[in-house]
Amino acid sequence: MLLDTASLYYRAFYGVPDTLTAPDGTPVNAVRGLLDMISRLVRGRSPASLVACMDADWRPAFRVAAVPSYKAHRARADGSEEAPPALTAQIPVIEQVLGALGLAMAAASGYEADDVIGTLATRAGGPVEIVTGDRDLFQLVNDERPVRVIYTVRGLAKLDVVDEAAVTERYGIPGRAYADFAVLRGDPSDGLPGVPGVGDKTAAALVQTFGGIDAILDALDRGHGGFPKSSRPKLAAARDYLTAAIPVVRVATDAPVPDVPGRLPVSDADPDRLAALEARWGLGSSLRRAANVLTG
Repeated sequence: MLLDTASLYYRAFYGVPDTLTAPDGTPVNAVRGLLDMISRLVRGRSPASLVACMDADWRPAFRVAAVPSYKAHRARADGSEEAPPALTAQIPVIEQVLGALGLAMAAASGYEADDVIGTLATRAGGPVEIVTGDRDLFQLVNDERPVRVIYTVRGLAKLDVVDEAAVTERYGIPGRAYADFAVLRGDPSDGLPGVPGVGDKTAAALVQTFGGIDAILDALDRGHGGFPKSSRPKLAAARDYLTAAIPVVRVATDAPVPDVPGRLPVSDADPDRLAALEARWGLGSSLRRAANVLTG
């Protein structure tokens, strides 16, 4: 099981009341919500190993160089990510708690958590479940291995298990083509403009016909037919964007991620530190429950 950790703690922050606070009044809703998520995932899905994948760089330079608008709307003047201060203050606590529990964490300099997930999923010798609220990771779905996405968009009470059939049913494309589909239709949440005038249906039709961006560009160059009505000039006008955007949307599968064991801990890695963190931050039942589930 690979956790898209930032996706989960953002969901916890906005889904758990901020009335959950430390003794000094500091909000700990993201910390406690993430711990409760981990407890429910481990108890409900029984993974043999678990890695919390982290962003070492939320807006990697290689993606910004290719598409300058990439996540630009979420960047502060100093280059850091715009985020609620009440959440930012909890991130170091999350990292401390996960470390004290003995959970493996993984990151790679210059890469996002998505790339860490893609790399570890590619390295894995057996089945992989990716827990995320980010559709970009649908491109990693592979029934042969299998690699599936546990999609949290409706919360942990209604997890969507996304396999190749689910991607095809939802978008009319194979999972491996999701990056090409996303490039064509765009993604405002990531600052990707897409091809003007190309929405979900046209993007899916193009992927169905040609297979991906490279084949679309080749067909344009060769003057081939098969393009949906009026889409050829739109695609030709967006050639530079299409060429640049694929490495931005495509999840890296060869990031320099250190090997991590990932096995669930048989005991708390640092029980004294856990006790201190529980007392300092008022983590109570959430931390005790996570410790018991992970080592049970």
